[in-house]
Amino acid sequence: MADAQWSPRPRAWAAAEWLPALDVIEPPRQRRLTVLVRLLLLIPHFIVLFLLYIAAVPTVIVGWFAALFLGRLPEPVFRFLAGYLGYQVRVGASCMLLVDRYPPFALDPPPDHPVRIEVRPTALNRLAVLFRLVLMIPAAVVQSLAMSGWWAVSIVWWLITLILGRMPRPLFEATAAVLRYEMRFGAYAMMLTPAYPKGFFGDDDLSVPQRQTRSATRPLVMSDAGKGLLILFLVFGVATAITTSTTTTWSNEPTGSM
Repeated sequence: MADAQWSPRPRAWAAAEWLPALDVIEPPRQRRLTVLVRLLLLIPHFIVLFLLYIAAVPTVIVGWFAALFLGRLPEPVFRFLAGYLGYQVRVGASCMLLVDRYPPFALDPPPDHPVRIEVRPTALNRLAVLFRLVLMIPAAVVQSLAMSGWWAVSIVWWLITLILGRMPRPLFEATAAVLRYEMRFGAYAMMLTPAYPKGFFGDDDLSVPQRQTRSATRPLVMSDAGKGLLILFLVFGVATAITTSTTTTWSNEPTGSM
């Protein structure tokens, strides 16, 4: 008896390349009070993230040199950077209203936390490590536009969640897709994975067996409305970039003297 019916589409579990995974357990409801003051509540985490960033930058540099010689990240470097990335994602999920639970002050979260990432230590291509800064530019552009587009109209998403006491499903999908892509970009930039960031518009529902479903974002199967919101984020991101560039140009123009 066949295990699965044939599909002409590529199957995620058969692919040689494994992408870092994001697990987010979607809450049925959110407390309106915590939504109202979410950014204020997260200020201590923003401070911790800044301090961790200061430590992560030299760690990435050390890891880059080590990966060039070893073809992989040393275990202590991998563990710290993976913990830092996971912490960053958990704070981001709370900040972007994907979950209601307050993130813990820990690089390794408790087992029942609704936001987790999975990165697997693996061999790295030395040539790809050498040119990592150049290779990551296209993904950095997509990540920057999507994230800036989400934040450009974040007041709208905040009001919707505050009024309804939950995030509508298409908005949850699109927001999770932005966060997941940012996580995958971060993992690639920090050499936690050789896999280039992919899956911006979600996963193929025919390529992922149901038995592998672990959370609302694994697999992240998006509706047409969710994909439409992602396109909207990119459009807002481009508009924000153009507006910022134009404003900067005008402010730098010398004023004529009388």
